[in-house]
Amino acid sequence: METSIVSRVSFPIFALSKKEKRFMKESILKKSGEMFLKFGYKSITMDDIANELGISKKTIYKYFKNKVELVDEATDHMHKTMHTEVLKVYEMGFNAIEENFESNKVFKGFMQNSDDSPVFQLQKYYPETYKKIMSQEFCMFEDCLSNNIEKGIKEGLFRKGINVKQVMKFYFSLIMSVHDSNLYTYNKNTINNLELKVLEYHIRAIATEKGIKVLEQQLAQTNNN
Repeated sequence: METSIVSRVSFPIFALSKKEKRFMKESILKKSGEMFLKFGYKSITMDDIANELGISKKTIYKYFKNKVELVDEATDHMHKTMHTEVLKVYEMGFNAIEENFESNKVFKGFMQNSDDSPVFQLQKYYPETYKKIMSQEFCMFEDCLSNNIEKGIKEGLFRKGINVKQVMKFYFSLIMSVHDSNLYTYNKNTINNLELKVLEYHIRAIATEKGIKVLEQQLAQTNNN
């Protein structure tokens, strides 16, 4: 029976092909990201990640010189993966409000096991990575949400005459505040529930009567799931 590359701990790293090395690094990045989100950036060690993958810690250091570098690359990998999934939502033909709720489901999928705010921990313990990711996040958020608001106006779901850039910044600020441990006490699903409340607040602030009806339909569906 064929053995998984990840479990071949006895094989020296130079014995792997380029394809296998890419797979190994991808596996480390994916698993690290999952563990950082669930248990926090501070508490997870290189030993924890190695044990979870069934490889030696030495193997991880063949790809990443230290935890700082692993955190940086794993966080970037997670961010790009989320961005890709969100962009898929915007290509599926939903109306503007449905897009917002479907995008929220993407983030919920990544954050559903988080008992604390990984964003707050990233800011506290890995500030350079945090600054880089937040810069990327704002650019992504600005493009996607601005297009979403303009689409909603054309569909008659959002009011005409609103300041798109200002609304976008308000919403971004509210979403980021959800991850501030000085403001909230977290347990499982707290972040997801808060982000959904922020989304509802955002839409109610700019929606037309038609938009409110669509919002209520989406909230009803969410509550039934």
